[in-house]
Amino acid sequence: MFETARLLLRPYEPADATDFFTLLDQSRDRLKLSFPDRLRAVPTLATAPAQLAAFADDWRTGRFYVLGIWLRETGTYIGDICLMPQRHGQAEIGYYLAAEAEGHGYAREALAAVCAFGFGPAVGAQQLLIRCFANNARAQAVARALGFTPQGPEPERPAWLRLSFWDSRPPQPPILHFLRLRTAGD
Repeated sequence: MFETARLLLRPYEPADATDFFTLLDQSRDRLKLSFPDRLRAVPTLATAPAQLAAFADDWRTGRFYVLGIWLRETGTYIGDICLMPQRHGQAEIGYYLAAEAEGHGYAREALAAVCAFGFGPAVGAQQLLIRCFANNARAQAVARALGFTPQGPEPERPAWLRLSFWDSRPPQPPILHFLRLRTAGD
């Protein structure tokens, strides 16, 4: 559990299933490009407890750390932030907030806590990665505010690598990578 000035970040509990599903369900249009796997895994309220149980298993094994984000003052659930250890001392961070929680600095506050956790002894990352769409100026500003530096767009996959040449996915903006290296102060 992590506390910041205004937030409580903690692993999900079974009792969080309704809040978790409701935020996802209300945010499907906003999250469909950035979090498609999460949306597919939780299509109904009945599937939410299994996803939360999977998060708990991932936490225990150190494969994936998923934290819900709540406002400390009111206990209102406002989003999710996760950290996934990868190879070569890197860990990737992803997060989303309810639409009404955006623009209040909560993402920066949650990201600062997760950066400390990622660089700390439990994870021991040497660098942290955030990927975001090139047209998502807010996410880029959050990354920069926490010391992440842009690395450029993700390389585009050639058409012959797609599973189907008739893939009907709509065109997406390029994905930018932002890195933050561990420093002596972390």
